[in-house]
Amino acid sequence: MSELRFVRMGFGADAVDYQEAWDEQRRVHAARFADEVPDTVLLLEHPPVYTAGRRTEDSERPLDGTPVIDVDRGGKITWHGPGQLVGYPIQKLPRPVDVVAHVRRLEEAIIRACAEFGLETTRVEGRSGVWVLGDPVEQRPALGGLSLDFDPRLTDEEFDPRLNGPEYAPSNAGQRREDRKIAAIGIRVAKGVTMHGFSFNVNPDNAWFDRIIPCGIRDAGVTSLANELGRDITIDEVLPVVEKHLRDVLENAELKPRVIEKASA
Repeated sequence: MSELRFVRMGFGADAVDYQEAWDEQRRVHAARFADEVPDTVLLLEHPPVYTAGRRTEDSERPLDGTPVIDVDRGGKITWHGPGQLVGYPIQKLPRPVDVVAHVRRLEEAIIRACAEFGLETTRVEGRSGVWVLGDPVEQRPALGGLSLDFDPRLTDEEFDPRLNGPEYAPSNAGQRREDRKIAAIGIRVAKGVTMHGFSFNVNPDNAWFDRIIPCGIRDAGVTSLANELGRDITIDEVLPVVEKHLRDVLENAELKPRVIEKASA
């Protein structure tokens, strides 16, 4: 079991500017690499901001010219802002780092937190993050005309075949109406220490996502805990629950290096 420290940087009127949080991430990252501090999770809200990962395409950026901060994490463009709980776990992992296992642990903590509020969430194969599955296809309203369901993975650059297996629901192609992402995950690993992390939609104004193609995924939606529960819910209510499950999952994880498959002769 490894020690885990939580730092609540600022929420609401004290929301933390993205650049300030990024600078703090880098400072803590350097300290963690040097073993000067334990594994640390920064928790905060941001004022409204769009951030773009390395794979963001121009067509996915806001059409109205809203400013975007380009960052060094993986993934594509997303939004951060009021009503969204952001977590940056800065954790030293055995090398070579198993990035997928780290993503799964963050997903697991948020899935457990949602369950505590009575909301069932899951993973979707090939995609990171935490999802609310769409209704089964047989429950779709009859719209008339020809309906074609193409497998989104055929054209989805974000699809990662490592994100599959029994922990993941099948792709929604032909099976469900659009799935809805409630938490996004984008990380970077440098010198064996993680940066960036997750954004959990608690009660944001989801209209902010309408200006972009969130995470580069064109065939799925965005939702929030408040929207799915049909009631008001605050960051203050959710924060201790997320902390509890992050601590349980991250402190008790059996950390293993990524398995390197040897090429056959």
